Amino acid sequence: MLRKLSIATPGQGLFDVTGQINQVVTDAGVSDGLCTVFVQHTSASLVIQENADPSAKRDLEAWLNRLVPEGDALYTHTAEGEDDMPAHVKSALTSTSLGIPVASSRLGLGTWQGIYLWEHRKRGSQRHLLVHVS
Repeated sequence: MLRKLSIATPGQGLFDVTGQINQVVTDAGVSDGLCTVFVQHTSASLVIQENADPSAKRDLEAWLNRLVPEGDALYTHTAEGEDDMPAHVKSALTSTSLGIPVASSRLGLGTWQGIYLWEHRKRGSQRHLLVHVS
């Protein structure tokens, strides 16, 4: 089963999409298999991260923003603003696809794990995820 999800992001940050992906797994009716998630953008990414303490998300966001600052004089790809090239670098450093086992008709995530869409642009966007369950 293949489904396209549209996720509206209001700006930079980590957005929990675990529930939407779990619903696709449920709808697929697969007992044991694999769920693949792919983000169709070059300025957003996917990560599996802690879903219990919000400070983990804040720390990750602060760390990546410090690692890949906006306004670096080395950037030449700036047509869409000072966050344009940093968004592409952040996407390259993280993941554009994830593979999660499906076990007993559920995502095989650990107790404190969630799936996050990581928006790297300040303005946010309508992001598209392809979710394949087999």
